Amino acid sequence: MQIVLLERIEKLGQMGDVVTVKDGYARNFLLPQGRALRATEANLKRFEQDRAELEARNLERRGEAAAVAEKMEGASIVLLRQAGESGQLYGSVSARDIAQGLDEIGYKVGRQQVVLDRPIKELGIHAVRVSLHPEVQISVSVNVARSEAEAEQQAAGETPGEELEEFFENPEQAAEAAEVAEAEVAEAEAAADDAAAGGEETTAGPA
Repeated sequence: MQIVLLERIEKLGQMGDVVTVKDGYARNFLLPQGRALRATEANLKRFEQDRAELEARNLERRGEAAAVAEKMEGASIVLLRQAGESGQLYGSVSARDIAQGLDEIGYKVGRQQVVLDRPIKELGIHAVRVSLHPEVQISVSVNVARSEAEAEQQAAGETPGEELEEFFENPEQAAEAAEVAEAEVAEAEAAADDAAAGGEETTAGPA
């Protein structure tokens, strides 16, 4: 279907461009949202008549979006999710999740304004694009972690076990040290349990 764009649309063109798109994309998205018109002779004539008004309205909306972008500069959200040892999420983070997270810190954006090529499926800090206007976009930081403590660690540029790596020459030594430390803790807990059990038996015996 041939359409005339009423605003700039990424990967399609600028306001006033006549382009060809798939029928479904036009009918289900561009036309209902008022972002384009069918490129009929009557609509092209109408567009030229309204062009000055459309450009003025677009300029106003762009200015408003630029002001919001300035306030959002450096915006960061934390999303807590369950994940495996490898960092893969049990599920994923969607555009809707990010829009909701931004809303919770005071930035009202629609999920359709969050530009995700694919859902986020692993822990870490992800730069995500938010389109406030066809000509105004900003990047926000999405910190996906299993806990607030882990989120703080990621924000500081650290990873779990990094403290140990500072004292050893390679990650393998750090991992071995972590295993030894865990074993010592387990041993100490077992000894404490045995001592507690022995104390209970003594107390329960005859005076």
